[in-house]
Amino acid sequence: MERISQLGLILNWKSLLIVMLAILSTFISLRAGIAADFPLTMISTAIVFPIVFSIGHAYKRRENALDDYGTIKAHGRALYFAARDWLPEQNDDRLRQVEQVLSELLLSCRDMFKGSIEEMPEHEKRIYASFSHLSQFVKRMRGEGLAGGECSRCNQYISKMIVSFESVKHIYQYRTPKTLRAFSDFFIVLLPILYGPYFAYQATEYAVPGLTFVMPVLFAIILVGLDNIQSHLEDPFDQIGSDDVAINAEKFVNLLSCGEKQLVPAE
Repeated sequence: MERISQLGLILNWKSLLIVMLAILSTFISLRAGIAADFPLTMISTAIVFPIVFSIGHAYKRRENALDDYGTIKAHGRALYFAARDWLPEQNDDRLRQVEQVLSELLLSCRDMFKGSIEEMPEHEKRIYASFSHLSQFVKRMRGEGLAGGECSRCNQYISKMIVSFESVKHIYQYRTPKTLRAFSDFFIVLLPILYGPYFAYQATEYAVPGLTFVMPVLFAIILVGLDNIQSHLEDPFDQIGSDDVAINAEKFVNLLSCGEKQLVPAE
C-alpha cells in the first residue's frame, strides 16, 4: 500500500491532463497527415535540465534542514544533561522544567513548519519565548551553583540552537527559484502538444499500430513525474510523502530521561 500511495504522488491529475493533451495532439497530427522529425534536444534544454537542477537544489535544502534539526536536538539534549549531571544536587523539578521548555520549543517548531507562511509570526514568537526560557533556565542553574564557564558553555548551546533554527526557518520561508519552476511548468504543458507531429512521424516506423500512442503517454508521464518529484521535495515539512522531515517532539522528550538512573560504580 505504501508503494501505491507513493506512486500516487508522482502520477496525479496533472499527469492525466498532459497525457490526454499529448494523445490528442498525436491523433490530430495523424488524421491531418502532419509529421515532423523534431530534435529531442529541445526537451532536455527546456524541461529536463531545469527540473533536474530544481530537484537537486530541493534535495540539498532537505538535507540541510535535517542537519540543522539534528543540531537543535543534540544541543537541547546537552542542556538536559548539564541540568542533570553538572550540579552536585539532583533536582527533579529542574529536570522537569528543562523537559517542558524543550518540548514546547520542538512543538512550536513543528506547528510553524507545518503551517502557512501567514501564521509564521505567531509561531515565531512562541519559539523565541522558548529560547528565552532556556536562557533563564541557565541563569537558574548559575544560581544553584553551576560554574561560570559551564554556564557560558550552556549559553553557547542555546546560541547554536538559535542559529540552526534560523537556517531551517529560511529553508521553510524561501523556495527554489520561482521563475525556473514557471519556465519548466510552461514547457511541460506546451511541448507534449507541439511534439504531436513528431510522435506521428515516429508512428510510421511501428509495425504494430497500437504502439502509436505509447510514446506520447510515456513522454508525458516522465516529464510530469519529474515535476511532481520536485514539487514534493520543495517543502520538506508539509508531511506529504515519505521524504519529509518529521519533527517528533514527543519521542525526543521521552528519550531524555533514559539515562537518568546512575550507574553503580564498580568496587
